Amino acid sequence: MQELITQIEEMGIEINHTNSLFIIFGIIFLTAIIVHLILHRVVLRTFEKRAQASSHLWLQIITQNKLFHRLAFTLQGIIVNVQAVLWLQKGSDAAQILTTAAQLWVMLYALLSFFSLLDVIFNLSQKLSFSSQLPLKGIFQGVKLVSAILIGILMISLLLGQSPAILISGLGAMAAVLMLVFKDPILGLVAGIQLSANDMLKLGDWLEMPKYGADGAVTDIGLTTVKVRNWDNTITTIPTWSLVSDSFKNWSGMSASGGRRIKRSINVDTTSVHFLDEQEQQRLIQARLLKPYMDSRHEEISLWNQEHGGDGSVLNLRKMTNIGTFRAYLNEYLRNHPRIRKDMTLMVRQLAPDNNGLPIEIYAFTNTVVWAEYESIQADIFDHIFAVVEEFGLRIHQSPTGNDIRALAGAMGQQ
Repeated sequence: MQELITQIEEMGIEINHTNSLFIIFGIIFLTAIIVHLILHRVVLRTFEKRAQASSHLWLQIITQNKLFHRLAFTLQGIIVNVQAVLWLQKGSDAAQILTTAAQLWVMLYALLSFFSLLDVIFNLSQKLSFSSQLPLKGIFQGVKLVSAILIGILMISLLLGQSPAILISGLGAMAAVLMLVFKDPILGLVAGIQLSANDMLKLGDWLEMPKYGADGAVTDIGLTTVKVRNWDNTITTIPTWSLVSDSFKNWSGMSASGGRRIKRSINVDTTSVHFLDEQEQQRLIQARLLKPYMDSRHEEISLWNQEHGGDGSVLNLRKMTNIGTFRAYLNEYLRNHPRIRKDMTLMVRQLAPDNNGLPIEIYAFTNTVVWAEYESIQADIFDHIFAVVEEFGLRIHQSPTGNDIRALAGAMGQQ
């Protein structure tokens, strides 16, 4: 640069310090414009056209996240900084101002370039089957936060002319304030790592968390919040750290198993429970599902009564009951049902009787996890149960209705 100034002076043009600064700044500015035009109007446009025409997904993702645009701005800042160091007098105010501005520019766009790189990696990971459902978004957001804090410290130390170590040591006194300000991001970052490492939650999982009114599919796992689209299409936002500190139910295991549980009971009127007489036994043994049970049970009871029957008192004999036969029928009915899983738990059991009668519970698993199909299968099973219960001489318990009360009042009126 000094040689250029000397040549200008030889041409008879007087150059003072101010004029030389204008010339140098003009050359730097002109160089920056030329570099900008070459990078953005030629190189990047050519790259974007080829990326759009390419079948490679990673090229399109890089273009969408403007990675090379931000790298180009970073390169421009580096070029300006190099020119300032080479052409301006070392230690001068002009050199210090321009190099500081250029270094701040480089730091800022280097940070933005790093953000774009993380976005590219995240978007590519979402295209892979093994990582698309992992809660990586919160981890990437945490990395962005940490890198932004570090670059911020470097930029402040550059403006103050102090070492970053001195600035960081000074921040130690503000640790309590920083922990308070960044509590949620820090907790969210730790929670995101735990959720990912322990495979506790993935995108698309059915999450149920009554404390926050959440019951639906996970649509987003961020640094500080998790979004759940409930089955009524409302959105519930849950703090990420609460998924580690509190309990929640993840239904993904049910979906992975391929079977959804039926756990529902009917209440039988206990006054309708009785021993089966001979006529009832002959009628029920005609049922294909009951015949093996009735034959084996009749043989077992007959042998026992012959050995222990004694005087023939009802209290000393064993007999088949309508409730026991009903349970056996339901068990065989479920085992022969085409939509019930036979390799999973299947049973019909009695629960403790209460003022609503004797509960008979169906515990089985369907061979589908689709909600609508599951509800249809469950409804069909209980439709059949309610329809056949009277064949066993049983009655379903229910509270008196208006019709019952009117019928009772009419009967009393006739008397």
